Amino acid sequence: SPYVQAMQELFRANTRSREFPAHGAKVHSVAWSCCGRRLASGSFDKTASVFLLEKDRLVKENNYRGHGDSVDQLCWHPSNPDLFVTASGDKTIRIWDVRTTKCIATVNTKGENINICWSPDGQTIAVGNKDDVVTFIDAKTHRSKAEEQFKFEVNEISWNNDNNMFFLTNGNGCINILSYPELKPIQSINAHPSNCICIKFDPMGKYFATGSADALVSLWDVDELVCVRCFSRLDWPVRTLSFSHDGKMLASASEDHFIDIAEVETGEKLWEVQCESPTFTVAWHPKRPLLAFACDDKDGKYDSSREAGTVKLFGLPNDS
Repeated sequence: SPYVQAMQELFRANTRSREFPAHGAKVHSVAWSCCGRRLASGSFDKTASVFLLEKDRLVKENNYRGHGDSVDQLCWHPSNPDLFVTASGDKTIRIWDVRTTKCIATVNTKGENINICWSPDGQTIAVGNKDDVVTFIDAKTHRSKAEEQFKFEVNEISWNNDNNMFFLTNGNGCINILSYPELKPIQSINAHPSNCICIKFDPMGKYFATGSADALVSLWDVDELVCVRCFSRLDWPVRTLSFSHDGKMLASASEDHFIDIAEVETGEKLWEVQCESPTFTVAWHPKRPLLAFACDDKDGKYDSSREAGTVKLFGLPNDS
């Protein structure tokens, strides 16, 4: 397609990946602020880092300390570029403000938190823990509004773009859909034959994608709730997904030593980003064809068991 050709041409001229030191241990999660000026990362080293994107590089702005355990996932406020929230195994979530570099709220939760998302209207934060409890927290009062215990393994959670449905991927290969804010079950879709790991909605609101332990990525029509196509170039469980800002590209990654970039409308392979180790997290920039990601890299120069803790950017000019 003309789009694939245009993007391949662009990536041929912008094929560089650069790495930036971020943490003292593996990076679990990367996410861009809504304006794309900042990238945040969360790590096994119990901290979050925030970088400023300056031209073609990331400049570390701050390190955020306070959690007593691994920061497993983080996300930004959907429309306020200064606020982000971290989920940790220390049974808390923390909301941070980049203007004051302080933690503006610590919310105690019942269990070890592993996934987190912010509602599109900015009013609610949902956090899931290892015991498959999802807690809905009021983003203003920092109090719990609702709590749901699920009878299945909850992997990743997300609102739809319209904010009126809540989606969970589960260990039985299903996508569970609840009405929001009522949290009444609407539908359970048998999406994959094995563990359904991750879920992402495209910015246009047309599709969502799920990644599974069967190494497949499936693309779903939001309105019809039917699978429109599958992407099958990876060989290992799909851990992380991200749609580009225009909804036209989908990046997916696993323990394969590359990140697959597909054209959403055809499933055609657009590019692959080479990596030296499994990739835990990918995130397209909200305005540019720039992909942030983090891998399980070891710092081989001195000690092959030491984790590098770097954040990477792909899509940089070859001469940068």
